[in-house]
Amino acid sequence: MVANILIADDDAVQRRLVENMVQKCGYEAVTVDSGDAAVAMLMGADAPAVDAVVLDLVMPGLDGLGVLAKIRDAGLSVPVIVQTAHGGIDNVVSAMRAGAQDFVVKPVGMERLQVSLRNALNASALKGVLQRIRHSREGRLTFADIITRSEAMTPVLRTAQKAAASSIPVLIEGESGVGKELFARAIHGSGDRKAKPFVAVNCGAIPDNLVESILFGHEKGAFTGATERHMGKFVEAHGGTLFLDEVSELPLAAQVKLLRALQEGAVEAVGGRKPVKVDVRIVSATNRNLLDRVKSGHFREDLFYRLHVLPLTIPPLRARREDIPHLLRHFLARFGAEENRTITAITGEAMAHLGKLDWPGNIRQLENVMYRAVVMSDGDQLGLSDFPSIAANGPVSIDTHSEPLIVPPAVHPAAATAVISGGEIPIAPLPMGGTLSLLTNTGEVRPLEEMETEIIRFAISHYRGQMSEVARRLKIGRSTLYRKLDEASAGAASGGGAEQAS
Repeated sequence: MVANILIADDDAVQRRLVENMVQKCGYEAVTVDSGDAAVAMLMGADAPAVDAVVLDLVMPGLDGLGVLAKIRDAGLSVPVIVQTAHGGIDNVVSAMRAGAQDFVVKPVGMERLQVSLRNALNASALKGVLQRIRHSREGRLTFADIITRSEAMTPVLRTAQKAAASSIPVLIEGESGVGKELFARAIHGSGDRKAKPFVAVNCGAIPDNLVESILFGHEKGAFTGATERHMGKFVEAHGGTLFLDEVSELPLAAQVKLLRALQEGAVEAVGGRKPVKVDVRIVSATNRNLLDRVKSGHFREDLFYRLHVLPLTIPPLRARREDIPHLLRHFLARFGAEENRTITAITGEAMAHLGKLDWPGNIRQLENVMYRAVVMSDGDQLGLSDFPSIAANGPVSIDTHSEPLIVPPAVHPAAATAVISGGEIPIAPLPMGGTLSLLTNTGEVRPLEEMETEIIRFAISHYRGQMSEVARRLKIGRSTLYRKLDEASAGAASGGGAEQAS
């Protein structure tokens, strides 16, 4: 999913011109004709997410400065680029004081608008990184700090937000690296216990003989090496949230004591004489199927039902590929700042490969791959050579359902570069013109299916991934276009004609 740009202008001609330029830059454009409509779009409950705003300063009714004031009062962090027909210093100062990120003078050129949008989105990404770091250190992470635009995540987020309003035990399930601890912290940071401690315990990393001591504490002299009294994680988390990561790895002996602690709301330290009352909210997580562990005898059934009150299953990254561009923007801004690097771009070829991989390690793997690329890169852009672990996977086919703006690698070497996903991720160079060979290398007429696929791919490149425009120019329906692309992708996967055409 690419960045959504909201354009607010009462002048229909100017609105259409800016919309065309935004689309040619590779972004999605949403237009409104008044300041009131812009505010409704930004603050509506069912409105699409907006990554940046191009705002006309002079409009009847609520003008640009009024929109900026409402954005500031609502606490929205969306970057705003104001448009004005007059470049007077007073207008610029007023807009900047009101919170504008940048300003352009009408009629704005495409190159100027593209640079302004890219800078605004990059600054917004860096601001988001800093905010998440601050929230994490302060224990105030919320669901707004979770980077996602995927529809697959919508029901998960909705359920988690409801759970945050109570103290119901939550079991977060999902593959390793999908962000289970981030969800646990967001549940804690969005509830009534956010001012109290959030204590995380990796149950799989604790030696079996120390599990009870770490969870429930021990008295001085309770066992060899116990030279001091230790209060344990339950007591440490009193009033707040205890996060039991990889809870399926707890040994059976510790499971018995954990069940008793949950039932009675009290823990007894190793070597202690009386239980200590504790008030903790339990959030647990596992990358295994806990019910299978119960059936195999490795996890107590009664404890399972204590923890499995409200299950949340986070889908893997391969099931929400539309999140990849936004995660890349986040990691690029974060590691660029941490490593003092000025890398702000990923080439389209690398982006295509990153978007098509299965990512068995999920977000953690993507994060580490980006970290290595930023550290090792010698240029100001990240190309396919900066990702040696994915460069060997070969070319990937187009999947219009997951990333419609990816341009196939078979393009003419001439011409300029377009951009997608916030401007910092350029796609492959666009051809200035195209030729279609009718014969194969052996002098035979090429199959019609091959030539049709090549024409469609050229059209996607020429119209910068705007699928409605591609379908209109080819005089076919969008459903037909997607069907033909799916058939081409299937042919490429089986070594068919589509791959030869590219």
